[in-house]
Amino acid sequence: MSTPSSTTFDLVIRGNLLRDDGVRAGEVGVRAGRIAAIEAQGALLDGERVIELDADEVLLPGLVDSHVHVNEPGRTEWEGFASATRAAAAGGVTTIVDMPLNSIPPTVTVDALEVKRRVAAPQAHVDVGFWGGAIPGNTAQLRPLHEEGVFGFKCFLLPSGVDEFPPLGLDEIETDMRELAGFDSLLIVHAEDAHEIEAAPDPRGPHYSDFLASRPHEAEDVGIAEVIERAERTGARAHILHLSSAEALGEIREARDRGVRLTVETCPHYLTLTAESVPDGATAFKCCPPIREEGNRERLWQGLLDGTIDCIVSDHSPATVDLKQPADGDFGTAWGGISSLQLGLSLVWTEATRRGIPLQQVVEWMSASPARVAGLQRKGRLEVGYDADFAVFAPEEPFTVELGRLRHKNPVSAYEGKTLTGVVRTVYLRGEEIDGETPRGRLLRRGEA
Repeated sequence: MSTPSSTTFDLVIRGNLLRDDGVRAGEVGVRAGRIAAIEAQGALLDGERVIELDADEVLLPGLVDSHVHVNEPGRTEWEGFASATRAAAAGGVTTIVDMPLNSIPPTVTVDALEVKRRVAAPQAHVDVGFWGGAIPGNTAQLRPLHEEGVFGFKCFLLPSGVDEFPPLGLDEIETDMRELAGFDSLLIVHAEDAHEIEAAPDPRGPHYSDFLASRPHEAEDVGIAEVIERAERTGARAHILHLSSAEALGEIREARDRGVRLTVETCPHYLTLTAESVPDGATAFKCCPPIREEGNRERLWQGLLDGTIDCIVSDHSPATVDLKQPADGDFGTAWGGISSLQLGLSLVWTEATRRGIPLQQVVEWMSASPARVAGLQRKGRLEVGYDADFAVFAPEEPFTVELGRLRHKNPVSAYEGKTLTGVVRTVYLRGEEIDGETPRGRLLRRGEA
């Protein structure tokens, strides 16, 4: 048996590669779980394993989804690390960052973080990082959680929907921002103003128009302005979660022009669905903030294209069927969250192609950009030195969303029956194929990822 030479790679993949300037034929060499070489087609890199992509396939960097509610432990019947990470891999996502709430305990102390890590470690099919939580009374926990490797801290301006994760008052947000500024951590905010929501109409009943009226865009606009004011005053970094109101884009641009350290995400449901198309009683479409009108959707796309919105992430927030789809179709009582972890790339790519947006831009929004926001230094790009996390994607292949083919735990989807374009065929984590049977994921810590 011959010994592999120093120029032999563990894995070589040949075919169409997605680069910053488009799709180019080439070869990628992987060694010790990282990208060690990228060459033009014909370089004939030598590998212990060599994979030739089909002509209709493109090699993408694995996607990064920095907004996932896994819910385990405590609400594992809603979702869990095994099912969530299988769903992620099926959608080309090789790294997720787990939200600190809906699990019990929430990730608001170091002890709670350790509980979650112990549960996640033997089950993860993709790499997993963790956000910490900022709630009333845990300011003293923020630095210890930061030192233990969380990527930042989430808070709410209004009730979160679960009693164990209460919202922060504006004074408390400013206090926590000052604390986080001391070690340059990030506060990520569900920015809907509680007073605006309290003054809005009651959401109860089966009519989507009533639910939409109960979460007016003014609530987001005011909440975002409140976050901007305190970030500007403290110098802290802030991130606006799941932007749905296009009315806030101007305020965000102006804040950045003034030097406020602000980033913004939106989600596939706000970019692909419209309020006008949601049937009454169809509570699978309920999320907070809500899906808004078609004109609003088009302005969100423009906000992505002009750079006001940084990235697209799922806000995967599942629940059991009975909580998500109550028998009476009442938007007031149904759980607010949309499960799209597995479908995000295909959803966004389907809409992007209608607008003439190239694949490299979609992947920038869904991989490199969320990695930058979270501080994941070796994720999200097809470049030498980065982790060898790949998705083999067939961008022209259509499919119809079927509940039975979705990997998340509960069979509910706002996209059931929708025809999409773009299929993820194979996914690699540090150069090893994710098979859905053998968990290969690692737990990530800030500063080490």
